Amino acid sequence: MNKLFYFLFLIPLLAACNGNAGKNGEQLDTVMEQKIDSILGQMTLEEKVGQMAQFTVDLLGKGGNAYFSDEPFEVDPAMIDTVIGKYKVGSILNVSNNRARTTEVWEKTIRAIQERAIAETGIPVLYGIDAIHGATYTAGSTLFPQSVAMAASFNRELMKEGSRITAYETRASNIPWTFAPTMDLGRDARWSRQWESYGEDAYLNAEMAVASTLGFQGDDRNRVGSQHIAACLKHYMGYGVPVSGKDRTPALISESELREKYFEPFRAAIEAGALSVMVNSGIINGVSTHADHRLLTVWLKEELNFDGLVVTDWADVQNLLSRDRIALDYKEAVKKAINAGIDMVMEPYNLAFCPTLVELVEEGEVSMERIDDAVRRVLRLKYRLGLFERPYWSRTEYPDFGSAENEAAAKVAADEAITLLKNEENILPLPAGARILVAGPNAHTMRPLNGGWSYSWQGEKVDEFAEQYNTIYEALQHKFGEGNVRYEPGVTYKMDGQYYEENAPEIGKAVAAARGVDYIILCIGENSYCETPGNLDELTLSENQTDLALALQQTGKPVILVLNEGRPRLIRRIEPGAKAVLQLYLPGNFGADALADILSGEVNPSGRLPYTYPKFEQGLITYDHKPSQNIQGVMAGAYDYGAQTSVQYPFGYGLSYTTFAYSNLNVDKTAFTYADMITVSVDVTNSGSMEGKEAVLLFSSDKVASLSPDVRRLRGFEKISLDPGETQTVTFTLSGSDLAFVNEVGKWTMEEGDFMLQVGDQTTDIQCLETKIWETPNK
Repeated sequence: MNKLFYFLFLIPLLAACNGNAGKNGEQLDTVMEQKIDSILGQMTLEEKVGQMAQFTVDLLGKGGNAYFSDEPFEVDPAMIDTVIGKYKVGSILNVSNNRARTTEVWEKTIRAIQERAIAETGIPVLYGIDAIHGATYTAGSTLFPQSVAMAASFNRELMKEGSRITAYETRASNIPWTFAPTMDLGRDARWSRQWESYGEDAYLNAEMAVASTLGFQGDDRNRVGSQHIAACLKHYMGYGVPVSGKDRTPALISESELREKYFEPFRAAIEAGALSVMVNSGIINGVSTHADHRLLTVWLKEELNFDGLVVTDWADVQNLLSRDRIALDYKEAVKKAINAGIDMVMEPYNLAFCPTLVELVEEGEVSMERIDDAVRRVLRLKYRLGLFERPYWSRTEYPDFGSAENEAAAKVAADEAITLLKNEENILPLPAGARILVAGPNAHTMRPLNGGWSYSWQGEKVDEFAEQYNTIYEALQHKFGEGNVRYEPGVTYKMDGQYYEENAPEIGKAVAAARGVDYIILCIGENSYCETPGNLDELTLSENQTDLALALQQTGKPVILVLNEGRPRLIRRIEPGAKAVLQLYLPGNFGADALADILSGEVNPSGRLPYTYPKFEQGLITYDHKPSQNIQGVMAGAYDYGAQTSVQYPFGYGLSYTTFAYSNLNVDKTAFTYADMITVSVDVTNSGSMEGKEAVLLFSSDKVASLSPDVRRLRGFEKISLDPGETQTVTFTLSGSDLAFVNEVGKWTMEEGDFMLQVGDQTTDIQCLETKIWETPNK
């Protein structure tokens, strides 16, 4: 392939093409596909394989793999000649030296890469990054609450707007592709990536992921404009429920749950237009997902007619050999992955991938048809992103990068995410002029407010990059007056150690500092971590933090627990002695300001838990459990046992400073079939004295089914705002098929029988009149 293609590819796409911007499989852009045909027809095998390869940007830097170096990054011309010139690599990812870069550095780096790629093949490089809760690897970007906190807002519009701003600021960094949203169901509190998920529920994950996808990509998936980027749904699928609770370890998932709960959010986001998918690093039911032809090709590409790109996670082809041991050598690992349906391999350092795949094709072990399909998907994504027309651009085209308006949106998201879990005797909000002691390891550092994927992989550089924002201590000083707020942590993190390491406690100092104050704000939880380094052996809050809480409670001063954590750490020993409990999750750079506004009463909390908060490590359970998992009382007879599971706080729980009353639950039809549409309405009244926002949740319960049914399932939610005394009618529309389940052989099933619907304290029964079993894999 010669440089003549450079001129061909820069011809703008015809605006009058008969393509369609709709869902996957509806219609491809005809002109675009013709251009791709022309390119494929003139590419060599080596050039095609290069398009399927993705390497980390550190490989292009002087000094090679310097991921943890703080040295300035500089592109090495010799390495670009190797990676781009020799191997024709089509994609680069990640940030250099594991630290955020300015938009100026990003522009310089990516321009150098793109100029070399265009000169070599005429095909631009596809650059990808983990822009997880903002443009997380760009200095000065707007960081939003992490995904689990966004889920707690139960606000689709906030999710969409946060992703739109993230897309804009990522484009300002010359990057058109993010590895987000993360859609792993967070159904095991032990898992180190719980905070990257939208919680434990399939419907909530689907709705938030769809909103995020539309925010990232805009409305036209065939022409993702200069204000938007491509989404990458991850990690397909079942990644978040490893049996051990440890990251990247095997999961056991029944066939019915695999399709009904784990696949369904991905299906929803793909039908909403998501352009790429990243694969689960683990193993499901004994099969390594990166080698699972059924899940990658049959379920995803064939059954959903997905026309986007499937990319591996970091080094996971190599892991088929070195970790999972399902391949004799690297060559066999590559063969298994590509034939399973992988389109692009995130290697990220081993350049042997390219000649290895060339050999496999020449030997007939991987077909040219499979190669052409993968390369077509890569080129299609580059066209959709407009990279053939403009492979790089100027940061000056994005004047709203890091703007006050963008930061205001992040603050609102934090306001609506923070969840009030306890408010004994209505101790909150605090009065003006309150004298406050701020204690705990999370009180005076930005690092745990943001968590991982924040300026660096593990988030250890947050305090360096986010010093202009307020810690909790600083925010409370601003809100209640510097003279009224004192700080004595009692326990601090060892910032240069592992995330769980703490310095020698000084609990006595914190107890002494409590003299003369009216309230103690105790900020506890976790330091930042990400992925496997965040694994734990014990879910209980650290011993030092527990001792600190108990000691401060013994002072007799009211203690308000502020939980700042990526996953729910057990607090059953200290919760009873707390007057109030607030869950911050990982609220981002404006989390402390949001907390201060909530503590002072300027903001009324409206978050709800997107997961079940456990009370015991041996009592982990989700809200949609089976009836046998939580039996009230005991069985009659000789074997008089029970199976009650206690939780600290249930899914969907959250308090407000006002009260809401539910009434007049109505359903437009009490008998239905799978094909019917059902309209449910309820009146919600603010019966208190303060303006407030309420997440209105609709649940269903299948009373009897051929498979033991979940006790209840979330079927809808809406976030509303009400003034004191105001009433609003909230309406939900369901399809009868929304109440179906997947049976033991993997088929969607709607059975005749009774269902209960519940909104707030209101319930009503409806009846399905006939049984329907789908012969198609999806409804």
